Amino acid sequence: MVHAVKTDKNISKRFRWIDPFQEGWSIFKESILGKIGLTLLIIFALMALFSFIPPQIDPMYHPMTGVDPEISHSTGPSARHWLGTDFMGRDLFSQLLAGARVAFMVGVSAAFMSIFLGTAIGMIAGYSGKGIDTLLMRLADMIMVMPTLLVILILSSLFGQLNIWTIVLIIALFRWPGVSRVIRAQTLSLKQRPFIEAARVAGASHLRIIFRHIMPNVLPLSFLYMTFRVTSAIIIEAALAFLGFGDPGTVSWGMMLQWVWKTGHMFNAPYWLLPPGICISLITLSFYMLGRAMDEVLDPRLRKEEGAG
Repeated sequence: MVHAVKTDKNISKRFRWIDPFQEGWSIFKESILGKIGLTLLIIFALMALFSFIPPQIDPMYHPMTGVDPEISHSTGPSARHWLGTDFMGRDLFSQLLAGARVAFMVGVSAAFMSIFLGTAIGMIAGYSGKGIDTLLMRLADMIMVMPTLLVILILSSLFGQLNIWTIVLIIALFRWPGVSRVIRAQTLSLKQRPFIEAARVAGASHLRIIFRHIMPNVLPLSFLYMTFRVTSAIIIEAALAFLGFGDPGTVSWGMMLQWVWKTGHMFNAPYWLLPPGICISLITLSFYMLGRAMDEVLDPRLRKEEGAG
């Protein structure tokens, strides 16, 4: 009997995270913005997954090197090419699918790295003494005032067109300060809570307090900011590609817009211009909606205000 009670307690401790998850999911499902954003995100995720299929069907559908031997110029939609072809006879639908893969790769990678840096630096600054806190926050202030797009343009003009992963790394290095200030403020608040003082009195080390007690309380906030950082990373990459500073070996939506502009088809090929522009708008909108819905899940005050309204 005693063994059964202990087993039940162990099971309840092991799965105690399920209840908050279920509660958050039930709140998320009630959000119209969240459902629309998640639906759009699933569509783009499927596009990214299916981007590997067309080149396997026929090399002609490779987004970068595939060319229709019967076409050497831009043509409109047809049964052979659902969205038409570009100025070289490459399939636009294959390029659009490949652009979804690049958007996810750039957005999620840059956002994850910037959130990782911002969360780590924010927790260290908030938990450490005044000297380290001041040093890290002044560094964050200096980076925060630098315009990310302009800095990347300057680097591109100095070193030539940058690799896509170099662009991702630069975006991440310039987008962490805002997150670090929010996490720092949250850490300063948590540091004064009784359970942190109790852990300190019990002999817990600083690393244990940070990773065991503070980090679980700031990670939901970090995840919320990650959804917005994905949006900004996608827009920055698209802007760079459109301006001609993107990775020339990568097919992205911004690169598609650059090609349609550079070849003079901007005003006479809507089948080429509109799909990548619409996709950029919708994927950034989906992450924004997802972030707003997550904000409602994490902030009970917003739910109270909506309920009162």
